[in-house]
Amino acid sequence: MIQLTINGKGHSYDGDPSMPLLWFLRDVADLTGTKYGCGMALCGACTVHLDGQAIRSCVTPVAAAAGKKITTVEAVGADKVGHAVQAAWQKLDVVQCGYCQSGQIMSATALLKSNHKPSDADIDAAMSGNVCRCATYVRIRAAIHEAAGTLSA
Repeated sequence: MIQLTINGKGHSYDGDPSMPLLWFLRDVADLTGTKYGCGMALCGACTVHLDGQAIRSCVTPVAAAAGKKITTVEAVGADKVGHAVQAAWQKLDVVQCGYCQSGQIMSATALLKSNHKPSDADIDAAMSGNVCRCATYVRIRAAIHEAAGTLSA
């Protein structure tokens, strides 16, 4: 039996330990904010936090998350950094189609938790694994700067 803590709530799983965490989140825990994009950790749509680190849930086995704290986009706004990122996303109207944005928000939040005043180069490096087919990269970078400014005020 695998014990998982997702968004502060306990979950038990008695299935295939190699199943990707993404499918547990979406199909078992019914947390559908985390998206399937490529299934190969190349696009970032499936990004969640595992003990505060941004990871790709499409290639992370459920067993690798046992005993660790998993945070999804559904709960990232409960913390001040995640809330600032979400508020900046709304203020600057970042989202176009929206499909990649949960992964973008999760990566941006992880960045700002480790680097409170990122440069453009820091942002580009941290966000490089997140693909946006609508090319909202300029607005994403601006929103990260906006959130950083809000947090430092």
